[in-house]
Amino acid sequence: MKVLIDNQYYEVIIIKKKIKNTYLRVKEDLKIYASTNRFVSEKHILQLIKDNKDTIKNMIDREKRKIEKKSKFFYLGKEYNVVLCSVFKTPKLEDDSIFVSDLKKLDKFLVSEAKRLFPIRLRHVYDNMHADIPFPKLVIRKMVRKWGHCNKRDQVVTLNTELIKYDIDYIDYVIVHELCHFIHFDHSKAFWKSVEYYKPNYKENRKGLNEV
Repeated sequence: MKVLIDNQYYEVIIIKKKIKNTYLRVKEDLKIYASTNRFVSEKHILQLIKDNKDTIKNMIDREKRKIEKKSKFFYLGKEYNVVLCSVFKTPKLEDDSIFVSDLKKLDKFLVSEAKRLFPIRLRHVYDNMHADIPFPKLVIRKMVRKWGHCNKRDQVVTLNTELIKYDIDYIDYVIVHELCHFIHFDHSKAFWKSVEYYKPNYKENRKGLNEV
């Protein structure tokens, strides 16, 4: 059974259960699922869908947005098409696509790349700053509100794994930002002057990272 919504047909899956009411929902496969009791007719379900067409459309649009979001994959500032392929055990980048056997492996790939690349960039930025500051220990983890963090007392710099989705220029900016906190442990004018000295385009980086 199919219904027409916004000039497009959607399949309706009827699930009979020992329940009194009828419940409608849309899953990731963009099919409309109707959970109802065994005495409810298809005609009644179709009418129920028609009566709630706006709600169903919103549910479909929400699932489409989820699918679109999942299909976008960013690595070092570049967007790749996600292609499901059982041939590769680990994600493989090729031209504008990333081939993966399981979508869950994408996050593991990003974390692995962050752990591989961030120490290299930290050493590169530190050596090029020529500042009289300690070389910090590096912690890499996912953070909700910060791209990086500096613990001056313990000499630790923490970087957000989500940074791996951005261009190296942005990664370097966050590293400069955190290393400059060993010079000025605040966000004073002197601090930002130090950041600008080592990263002249830092304002562009801040804007790209949606910093306020």
